Amino acid sequence: MTTLTSPPVTRRRVSPALQRFLRNRLAVAGAVALALLGVTALFAPWLAPADPTKIFFTDLRTPPSGAHLFGTDELGRDILSRVMYGARVSLSAGLVSVLFALVSGTAIGLIAGYVRGWLDDVLMRLVDAMLALPFLVLAIALAAILGPSLQNTMIAIAIVTAPVFARITRGEVLAQREREYVQAAQALGARDGRVLLRHLLPNIAGPLIVQTSLAIANAILAESSLSFLGLGVQPPAPSWGSMLNAARGYLSDAPWMALFPGAAIFLAVLAFNLLGDGLREALDPRARH
Repeated sequence: MTTLTSPPVTRRRVSPALQRFLRNRLAVAGAVALALLGVTALFAPWLAPADPTKIFFTDLRTPPSGAHLFGTDELGRDILSRVMYGARVSLSAGLVSVLFALVSGTAIGLIAGYVRGWLDDVLMRLVDAMLALPFLVLAIALAAILGPSLQNTMIAIAIVTAPVFARITRGEVLAQREREYVQAAQALGARDGRVLLRHLLPNIAGPLIVQTSLAIANAILAESSLSFLGLGVQPPAPSWGSMLNAARGYLSDAPWMALFPGAAIFLAVLAFNLLGDGLREALDPRARH
């Protein structure tokens, strides 16, 4: 009598990069914080305890309490609700602007590093000229020219962020273009577009992923700064930067008006920086513990 044996159970192996990332507690903490922030921003209409733009003249500048966990501002608006809705503005500005910067900057860097010659010289001199200007100063100038709005803020941040991706991509392409796999693809008759997209781009994705997380943190700071200066989201729409601007005149009487939006900016930027550091360590093949 023969007995049937069940086939052995195969376990999926966790990639070494993921293992290195999970061992980094600070990076995991940053990822968890960003996940919570994303959930808060996505479900703000359902999680917020009050309408972020509704004015209550009977609750002007009330301190944190059971009725208003973060207190109220100079118009009686619930600060907790405004911080939640402000997360939607900051995250959308950071993600959308950096996404456009990533696509455009990577395209410029791929072309410049692969084609070389005069085209490389022209593109890189333009990139160098933009990198020579301070990031925030250039963003303020572009936002002032385009006009105050969230869409124009995203455009300004994307324009000033793209050169960083172009420079990183070009350097990585120059390091990879003479490798054997690129020469083999060219010898087999692969077109330049296929070599760039199917061979070079996947092999330089690691540094771009790390830079993306760090660039989002800078974009959040830039959006908050532009809103603080009145060049970003316009009142009464809630934004962390505009909330800080409104709280300037009440720092001694109502410090909670500046404390909570400032803490939100700090935690969001810190979380993205921790995530970026964790990704850099995880995607570096030399970082093996």
